[in-house]
Amino acid sequence: MIFKLENSINQQVNLQNKGVELYIKREDAIHPFVSGNKYRKLKYNLLEAEKQGFKTLLTFGGAYSNHIAAVASAGHLFGFKTIGIIRGEELWTKIDDNPTLSFAKNHGMEFKFVSREVYRNKSSKAFIEALKNELGAFYLVPEGGTNSLAVMGCEEILTESDKDFNFVCSAVGTGGTISGLINASKPHQKVLGFPALKGDFLKLDISKFATQSNWELISDYHFGGYAKINEELVTFINQFKSDFNIPLDPVYTGKMLFGIFDLIEKGYFPKGSKILAIHTGGLQGIEGMNAILKKKNLPKIT
Repeated sequence: MIFKLENSINQQVNLQNKGVELYIKREDAIHPFVSGNKYRKLKYNLLEAEKQGFKTLLTFGGAYSNHIAAVASAGHLFGFKTIGIIRGEELWTKIDDNPTLSFAKNHGMEFKFVSREVYRNKSSKAFIEALKNELGAFYLVPEGGTNSLAVMGCEEILTESDKDFNFVCSAVGTGGTISGLINASKPHQKVLGFPALKGDFLKLDISKFATQSNWELISDYHFGGYAKINEELVTFINQFKSDFNIPLDPVYTGKMLFGIFDLIEKGYFPKGSKILAIHTGGLQGIEGMNAILKKKNLPKIT
């Protein structure tokens, strides 16, 4: 069995008399590379690509993208050629120095590096057609993997055994994971999203897919924006791993858990609440983040 879904257990975190219970759903333990929400998002997209007879997957991402690594690994596992459109023309000379890109390359992904200005056209029909003319036929997987098929996959994260939780928490990138959680949640549950990016645009993106209104975005814990991190967050991630033997990624899950702990201290959750936090993987990004932290003379993630 390639994907060990039975490893996605709800692991309790001992909060020592905080008046609430916190569990982590270990989606990161499904697979070392196509882990967490990446497996969920890709599952039905890969089946659809196969159904339509495509041999190539094309997607978009940045220098340390979990999504790029996951698509490369999934393509390698299931026999698809993969192409990554990478943000940043300067990166083409740095592939072997970048742990994410070198991993993707070693799993068969081919790259096309584009400027940040060109990259903004990733949703443009004209740009996609130009890529087809240049690269041949491909099945398009959007940046971050979010589309209706991805949301359908993410709906499978929650199971009937999770019905007793009052709150379901998720980090938010492109909105696909939280949309699936919202759709699968029970009416009495509140779904909380912790965006890794600044801006209110995510509300609109989520509303395109979400079928219920029992959700809220908590935007106080992005640490300055996507992939931004400071010593306080590094210290929290390292202490969390030391205390509970659960590694956290610095871009998504680490920020979410930092936020949940802060909200618990502030009394946000009513006494007796049961909280389920979704670990969406992303651990491959730690090596790249540590390289950035080293340049800034900050402590590394252990």
